[in-house]
Amino acid sequence: MASLQKQLQDAISLGQKDKAPAFVALIPQILSSGTAVAPGLHSLVDTVVNQDSVGLVVGRQVLSEITKVLSEKAIADDELRKEVIQDIINVVQPRIVSYEEQVNALRLHLADILEAEEDWSEAAKVLMSISMDSSQRSITDAVKLDTYIRIVRLLLEEGDSVQAETYYNRAALLIHSNQDKEIALKYKLCQARISDYNRKFLEAASRYHELSYVGEIDEEERRYMLSAAVTCAVLAPAGPNRSRVLASLYRDERTVDLVEYNILSKMFLDHILRPAEVKSFEANLKPHQLAKIAAEPRSKHDADEKDPESGTRTGPATVLDRAVMEHNVLASSKIYNNITFRGLGALLDLTPSAAETMARKMIEQGRLRGSIDQVDKLIWFETSREEDDAQGKAGGLGDDVQEAEDTGGHFTKRWDAQIRISAANVESIVEHLVEKGLVKVVDSSMRVRFSLQGRKHNW
Repeated sequence: MASLQKQLQDAISLGQKDKAPAFVALIPQILSSGTAVAPGLHSLVDTVVNQDSVGLVVGRQVLSEITKVLSEKAIADDELRKEVIQDIINVVQPRIVSYEEQVNALRLHLADILEAEEDWSEAAKVLMSISMDSSQRSITDAVKLDTYIRIVRLLLEEGDSVQAETYYNRAALLIHSNQDKEIALKYKLCQARISDYNRKFLEAASRYHELSYVGEIDEEERRYMLSAAVTCAVLAPAGPNRSRVLASLYRDERTVDLVEYNILSKMFLDHILRPAEVKSFEANLKPHQLAKIAAEPRSKHDADEKDPESGTRTGPATVLDRAVMEHNVLASSKIYNNITFRGLGALLDLTPSAAETMARKMIEQGRLRGSIDQVDKLIWFETSREEDDAQGKAGGLGDDVQEAEDTGGHFTKRWDAQIRISAANVESIVEHLVEKGLVKVVDSSMRVRFSLQGRKHNW
């Protein structure tokens, strides 16, 4: 170390023209010194930055060379390289305005190391410390956009969607001038993830689904985006808009292979979801998709009327809970002409007044067609097929078919068909028993005698 200090003093005493080569020549010597690498680089940087006799131009040249050597992984140990970079930044910090370009390059390299270690939060903080509006140098919009998108991605990995949205908004101001397709795809993915975290699930589902078709993205990543699209569609508020998104996903043949396909198909076909199916789907959700919802106060009317058949909850507990309950309300409207508050509460595991409140909100928002009779405590569902037609026209699986007036004749035909099938089944069972010798025809009135396990019975 004493030898290094002497060499540094000798370099300082040289002419201004020879100082930079002399200091740069010490870098390989320090890197080969084994355990003295960190102290040696500290002394070198401290000398060139804080000694006024060295000069700003020489200091920048030496720091640029050190940055280049570190980016080429001249120090193989990531922990040591990280320690050295942080120490150099701390030494330069008091005079950072003069060495901003070199410090920013060091910070980018430090962020790469932290990101490789999956320390998302620290990597984002390092990138956020980079000044993008420096008066000392000009930073292109492309570099700013790439850095902002990278910060957004790191913050979302950490789950900090609030701060991520701040940098996403900055990126949104620059995306119009972008010509790089890769950056554009990263920006669109950030868009989808921000919508997902903000619980704008319909918007997120559409964006994820759009990205799942992009051929430049790896197939495994496209499959993940398709799965995320289905998940967001399931969590979206029930109604015509969600029905269109579900229709688009349901007709995508790739969704058949997803674990979420079962719940997707049941939601699209307006089947009522059972707790076991919801539990299976819930196991694959992310923490922000299981966010808690503020509980509704219990109604005095519910407290007065205790019914063992109706639920005791006053509202959904999570985002998923709300999505499933709203879907089951919508599915009920396709099965029943009307339903009592108590009956809907039993179906949703809610108190009668909570079930009425949920249905009322859906009707007010235009997501459910019907009316509420508070005197008889009934919810009447309208028989309009507008929503189904919307599915068929806007993104569904069929054409808009004009239906004749329903006279109820098809119910009679269905009943007759069931009777014929039941009679045919009985006849085939009797024929089978006759073949086995278990049945004998006693008289023309079809009075038969059969034996089973040693017993005889007359019918």
